[in-house]
Amino acid sequence: MSACAALLVDLGNTRVKWAPLVAGRPGRQRAAAHADWSDADFSRELCTGVPRGTPVLVVSVASDTVNRRLARAVTRSLGGRPAFVHSARRAAGVRNGYREPWRLGADRWVAVLGAYHLFRPARHVCVIDAGTALTIDLVDDAGDHRGGVIVPGPELMVSSLLAGTSGIRRRVASTARVARAFFARDTRAGLERGAEHATGALVERAVHEARRLLGGPVTVVLTGGASSRLQRSIEVRHRLVPDLVLRGLAVLLRDGSRDIV
Repeated sequence: MSACAALLVDLGNTRVKWAPLVAGRPGRQRAAAHADWSDADFSRELCTGVPRGTPVLVVSVASDTVNRRLARAVTRSLGGRPAFVHSARRAAGVRNGYREPWRLGADRWVAVLGAYHLFRPARHVCVIDAGTALTIDLVDDAGDHRGGVIVPGPELMVSSLLAGTSGIRRRVASTARVARAFFARDTRAGLERGAEHATGALVERAVHEARRLLGGPVTVVLTGGASSRLQRSIEVRHRLVPDLVLRGLAVLLRDGSRDIV
């Protein structure tokens, strides 16, 4: 990894993705579930092969405890503290649409930056990030973030139903294969398909509203760990960009943004 100019890290609630920054773009991406990782685990997985002194840029929605483990691992292995991205009023040509910009999740902010620069100039972009939560953000071709929506992702919808409804929980059995028909013939398939269709319907409504608001076509960008699953339930044309958040981190580094701590 001698050509690595920086290490880019997307630290989610359950998974971490990382890649070297090579020639201004994310290189080979890796990902893993980080549940119960120790400092040593973060050091071994993320820092092995990375030259000492390499800058590390992180966007995180994980707990403070996990962030501290990652920070300690980077400091011990690479000799410097990682920089954590925070949402800002503006960065890299994009203006944050939230009344209180710091309340916009940093991962959403970075994904918007990545999408805007990936499809500029003259493209309205609707960013769909499907993970533990499903988030939808709209940025117009002038770089104005128009806001967004947040709902539980498909897996969280299913788990919340199982946690809150004992009747459904008793009826759920593990199945090796979930039928693809719209109307399911068992409870497990009904939960799975219902969650997929609910999120898919929201995506299609969001795209419709975005087109109405902006008065023209909108490029739909899909990313996140559950994006391949969501693809089955949407009929709008879209681009799948699995490393969108990492691309956004690369944009911040190229832009020389100060919106990190």
